[in-house]
Amino acid sequence: MRWFTRLTNAFSKKVENHCHALALYFVFYNFCRQHKSLGGVSPAMQAGLTDALHDMEWIVGLIDAKAPRLGKRGPYKKRAN
Repeated sequence: MRWFTRLTNAFSKKVENHCHALALYFVFYNFCRQHKSLGGVSPAMQAGLTDALHDMEWIVGLIDAKAPRLGKRGPYKKRAN
């Protein structure tokens, strides 16, 4: 389980961030990576969930579609003392 060890000082100790990183890894592993043992297809293709091998742009598109839309921020306003 070397992958889960802290390798840098920038490592996040939050469980929520760890879960997000794992989710990204599992999506990549199941939808983007070709597996030689499955005949060059991804596990999602083998299971019949999708008919195409996806790429990282597809994952980024999923993240962008799920993220809340932020409006334009106005100019910096000083706080009243």
